[in-house]
Amino acid sequence: MSAAGEHPVVRAYRAALAPGEQQDFDISAADRTGLPVVSADHLDAAGVRKGACGYGADLGQARVGAYGELAEEVLPARHLARTGRRRASYAELVRERGRDRVADPVGLVLPAGADYGPERPLEWVPARRLRTGEEVLVPAEFAASCGSDLPGGPPPGGWLTTPVTNGLGAGDTPERALSHALLEILQRDGNATAHRAMDQGVVIDLDEVGDPVTHRVLDRLREAGVEVLPKLASTQFGLADVHVVGTDAAPGTREGAAALTLTACGEAAHPDRAAALRKALLEYASSRARKVFFHGPLETVARIAPPGYLERELSSPLAEQEPRALSAMRRWAALDAPRLRELLEPTVLSRRSRVSFSALPTVPPGSLDDPAALLADLLRRLADFDVLVIGTGGPGAHAVKALVPGMEVETMSYARIGERGVRRLMEREHPLAGVGPVPRPGARPVHLTPEGRARLGGPAWFDVAAARRTVGALYPLYREPDRHALARTAAGAAR
Repeated sequence: MSAAGEHPVVRAYRAALAPGEQQDFDISAADRTGLPVVSADHLDAAGVRKGACGYGADLGQARVGAYGELAEEVLPARHLARTGRRRASYAELVRERGRDRVADPVGLVLPAGADYGPERPLEWVPARRLRTGEEVLVPAEFAASCGSDLPGGPPPGGWLTTPVTNGLGAGDTPERALSHALLEILQRDGNATAHRAMDQGVVIDLDEVGDPVTHRVLDRLREAGVEVLPKLASTQFGLADVHVVGTDAAPGTREGAAALTLTACGEAAHPDRAAALRKALLEYASSRARKVFFHGPLETVARIAPPGYLERELSSPLAEQEPRALSAMRRWAALDAPRLRELLEPTVLSRRSRVSFSALPTVPPGSLDDPAALLADLLRRLADFDVLVIGTGGPGAHAVKALVPGMEVETMSYARIGERGVRRLMEREHPLAGVGPVPRPGARPVHLTPEGRARLGGPAWFDVAAARRTVGALYPLYREPDRHALARTAAGAAR
């Protein structure tokens, strides 16, 4: 597309991503539904590649989404690489700056059993407290989104936890970028122990769906023989926190990459239930194509991608992969559709209860279409929580990494859990967590703030070993290897 005919938001993202080269293309041919999905990638001067996928009601929206996700990956990482880091312990910084100007790592939610104390030296970077504008130092591993965002390596004791993308957001305005980030934080906190291997099987009956995009996508999926299964994770904070999974009505014996469409999932949380369902459904459709394109053989990639794409991918070194994610996805890729479905049926595809879509919380249609109005609404719902922001970008293209101490994520993959997660599991009478002394081997103490310990009534624990067994073969639902890593590491050697 010529620069003159390019969407202005895409043009702004591309300008913000410079210097570097970007490419994008339609990958909808990876799935027989044909719904719009766009892949975009960025190559910087050092030869480092980043990739993203976008989706939407049409290819134009999907392209905007792809460049927004690319901006989320590149701009905060670039900002963090330029930011000076301070090595000190939490206790030292509190004595120097005051408790309110340093983020407590415990409040940011640590893995159960993590070797942490307030005197342990960490690497710190500045963030901004949204409501006051004050500078607040945060541990660098919480500001980062992946290990490559942290050049120079960890402090002597190592990083406290694996960096994750939770809390990234991009948009044409700072308000849109931050709203995007906060919605993701709320979504992932709400479903941390309520979907995937911990799915409670709450199916949403679509009794009152007026959104035309949602209707159109549902119709297209049905025509392709896909049975859509929308499910509810949570209604905390008065939000509809939903996820969409599905399966083919007659899966047959599809194998390898094509069978991976059975594992697709889309997730969303939003004050407007219609917006949440639309986003989750479109992300589900994107996930079907993305999984085939990312984890299929290079021959499939070459058939879908434009000339030159694979050569550029293979010329860049493959980043170090998480061994558990890589080996688990390799096992999945060897399964046919019936065997994959057998893995998913007890949890992901479970149907234990039903709720009407019309019973989910919502707001008046269109009332939060303005990004500033949506941000104000989310901050009202998060009135009891601090909001810390690391922002970057420029006119028309903004990106943020947001942190909300107390919100939880990656409980079942990296054992990150705090007061809220323990309480939710106990309310379900689930044996993974409890209050009191650590009861058995495999369980680990949960790091709690003094206030959290008082509210729970004592110290808490989380059974890390049992969580690993619970996830089992479903681990690629939580963490996937990088795009094409499966094919590039075939036969045991990275290409």
